[in-house]
Amino acid sequence: MSIVYNTTKVVNNNLHSTTSCCCLLLPFGLRQCQRPPPPKKFLNFQCLGYRGAIMNRLTSSARLMLVSDLDMTMVDHEDSENESLFRFNSLWEASYRHDSLLVFSTGRSQIAYERLWNKRPLLTPDVTITSVGTEISYGESMVQDDEWTEYLSQGWSKDLVVEETSKFPELVPQEETEQRPLKVSFCNLDKAKALEIIPVLSRLLEERGLDVKIIYSGGTALDVLPKRADKGLALAYLLKKLNADGKPPLNTLVCGDSGNDTELFNVPGVHGVVVSNALEELLQWHDEFGKKNPKIIRSTERCAGAILQAIGNFSLGPNVSPRDITDFQNCKVENFNPAHEVVNFYLFYERWRGAKVEKSTDYVQNLNQIFYSSGTFVHPSGVEKPFTQCIADITKLYGDQQGRNYRVWLDRVSSVQISPDTWLLKFYKWESFEGGKRCCLTTAILKESEIPDSFTWMHIHQTWLEGTEPKEEPTWLF
Repeated sequence: MSIVYNTTKVVNNNLHSTTSCCCLLLPFGLRQCQRPPPPKKFLNFQCLGYRGAIMNRLTSSARLMLVSDLDMTMVDHEDSENESLFRFNSLWEASYRHDSLLVFSTGRSQIAYERLWNKRPLLTPDVTITSVGTEISYGESMVQDDEWTEYLSQGWSKDLVVEETSKFPELVPQEETEQRPLKVSFCNLDKAKALEIIPVLSRLLEERGLDVKIIYSGGTALDVLPKRADKGLALAYLLKKLNADGKPPLNTLVCGDSGNDTELFNVPGVHGVVVSNALEELLQWHDEFGKKNPKIIRSTERCAGAILQAIGNFSLGPNVSPRDITDFQNCKVENFNPAHEVVNFYLFYERWRGAKVEKSTDYVQNLNQIFYSSGTFVHPSGVEKPFTQCIADITKLYGDQQGRNYRVWLDRVSSVQISPDTWLLKFYKWESFEGGKRCCLTTAILKESEIPDSFTWMHIHQTWLEGTEPKEEPTWLF
């Protein structure tokens, strides 16, 4: 059971009772090496803050705003190969990145989130809500929303909270990185002891003139926050901001697995999915409250697989990941676009080098068809190669990564139509393998082909991201 305690009354998972309403910077210190000046049409993609991350990137309301918890929702910690996460990544970049918003909402601090981002193949979100809703940041540079911080700071004093909680020896502080300006957190607290402490602690804090909320979740964690803070209230604030700017999302889907996610499901109008591996506290909430709401489902799939299932269940858009399609040659999708083309190609590239597709001359012939015979590939080292040479090289590399848990994924795919039949794309291409991962910024020019639902690759240019370039020159193609 998730317990949310205010200084005025106990609230069991009820949002309404608590509501009071150019240099490309990369995530976590990465910088692109040897970057040429970006095309002007891409400048909005790089702007900082709320307007750059959302308002300037989208020309109209987001088709879908996906709001997902991280641990055991987007990220399955029991799946070392990240299968469901890779499935989600491919679908999002192929079908949603260009006109939708990705929001991560986590109990982790920004520092802990960064550690997870570096460890797992997470995409770059448009908005990051961290520390149980007490911090909101925008874009790849994670620019903080100062208005939200100022709003939450009213009636709050971290020093007084620390002073009062220190009177309870049962409250074991979480690591220092999880102690935030607007959040004081504890761990290893069982439910029975939490039920004893919460009313007493709440009374002491109220006597000190503090307006707080105490959240117990996960069967072990206790967080003390400003009364106006939680994941649901942070989402409600973001939706209000989008509405005020005339770009409310057409649909919002929230996803979670634990007690501190219940507030997300209580935001009016959202669709919601409870993952199949959810903790008992959220399952109990769903049985008591969620079943009454036709917009909330309990999935039969784990973690990110549940997100795909919910998208299909609510008819919010495509929900079949390119990774779920094995026949590349006969793959037909609705609304085929350049982003889908690049995601599909690099998925084939991964499977070819991992020997997960048949070694067939049909694939080689297809490569010769989709790559312009006079086109060139600029390697991250600066060396230029004709496409014909690259195709010859990749043919020889069939299965060279077999058994190495080799993966390729794309992040932040964006495209601009530069002529009636030509597109300029930019994205981050990641490769992971036993022992590490690499990334480069990739720009590509694609032209519509005479063959229906296909494109011709005209040019590719790549540069390493600082901190990911290899010490020795790897076998790196496309």
